Amino acid sequence: MAKIITIAHQKGGVGKSTLAINLALCFQDQLSVALVDTDLQGSLYHIREDFPELAIIGADQLKDIQKLAYDLIIIDTPPYLSIRLPELFQYSDFILVPTKAGFFDVMAIRSTLALIKEAQSKAPHLKAGIVLNMVKPRSGITRDVAVLLQNMGTPLLKTRVHDRVSIARSSLTAGILNGTDNKAKEEIMALTEEVVEHISAV
Repeated sequence: MAKIITIAHQKGGVGKSTLAINLALCFQDQLSVALVDTDLQGSLYHIREDFPELAIIGADQLKDIQKLAYDLIIIDTPPYLSIRLPELFQYSDFILVPTKAGFFDVMAIRSTLALIKEAQSKAPHLKAGIVLNMVKPRSGITRDVAVLLQNMGTPLLKTRVHDRVSIARSSLTAGILNGTDNKAKEEIMALTEEVVEHISAV
């Protein structure tokens, strides 16, 4: 049965889709991977022809998600999908919650974390982690935000993904791994490895 990673945050503009596609591309060297686009606008689904080696499928496959014949399934969720999130969380093995390093972003994360806690009470195997994403260089606020996040009961991952043009454009340029920005590659690879560690931990 496939492992399922869901990327969720009920606030938009935190870089969920960009992380989803780059994580999928990192994993596909070792595993058969499907990326599920649950956004009704289908932003990832519409660019599937640009990634011929990656299975990008639409939300219509969600009802059979546990039967899909892949090693790993990554689900990208839009901010308005709140009604479906509890169901998706219970299917999942790991939930990745990206957030920007701003105080309003931290306040907005609380409702998503509450849904995760509720899902974990019904599915004890479910793990989750918060990743600071789109981090501005030399921003003093990041340290204060990290302290706040560390006290919210969901692990804050060590990896931080910075606000880089190469990452923002990666869905148009065949992904970070195919680019020339080595720092961006290191961050995405580090995030991939940390997610694996959390999923594998007993």
